[in-house]
Amino acid sequence: MDSRALVDHIPSLRRYARALTGDAWAADDLVQDTLERACSKWRLWIVGSDLRAWLFTLMHNLFASQVRRAPPRATVDIEDVAHELAGLEGHRDQAIDLQRCLLLLPEEQRAVLLLVALEDLSYAQVARILDIPAGTVMSRLSRARVRLLDLMEGAPPAAVGRPSLRRLK
Repeated sequence: MDSRALVDHIPSLRRYARALTGDAWAADDLVQDTLERACSKWRLWIVGSDLRAWLFTLMHNLFASQVRRAPPRATVDIEDVAHELAGLEGHRDQAIDLQRCLLLLPEEQRAVLLLVALEDLSYAQVARILDIPAGTVMSRLSRARVRLLDLMEGAPPAAVGRPSLRRLK
């Protein structure tokens, strides 16, 4: 593997990791773990195949493993502390709201939305990275867009949460 090719993908890996984790330190750790995994598993990469997709697959799998192993985190409802937060002007407010709303999306929807919208990957590439059918990519992307719009318009997170399943006979 050409180390230059690997280095060229670091900015997009950092961007995706930052959007996935919502935290600069955790994102840098995830990128480092991804690069370490890529270097130790470089023999698994097929020369001529899409290196970027392979790196994103490694990152996604590492992130999913971290989420599964992590203890439950204490959460703070933003509405409970809104009076303590300093107001910002203009578009910066919207950017902060967008990041907060992205983090409220279910992980599987957030991953698809970020890979398609932020990293400009095709549905086929996203399907390969996440190891899901292309139809599932389109479905998750559609649900993520609707849910994100609802959240940005002020819908409470509970109102846009995962619907409960009903058993029909």
